[in-house]
Amino acid sequence: MKEKVLDILEELCDDSVVKENLDIDLFETGLLDSLAFVELLYSFEENFGVIISPSEVQREDISTPNKIINILNSKIAK
Repeated sequence: MKEKVLDILEELCDDSVVKENLDIDLFETGLLDSLAFVELLYSFEENFGVIISPSEVQREDISTPNKIINILNSKIAK
């Protein structure tokens, strides 16, 4: 799952740095914007069957690849 998440992020951000630095802030660095954020949530549903509505998470909750992986792990574990 982790590798798939990183592949999705790499494609959305158009940068492999998301695989090299799992603690990089995707929003502060400009790698992810609000449109890409929505696309990311859609990708989670499409790839993992996990529905996360935009109102369910704050930007800070999914600002790094590690945080995104942790959120997905907690959703999948339920």
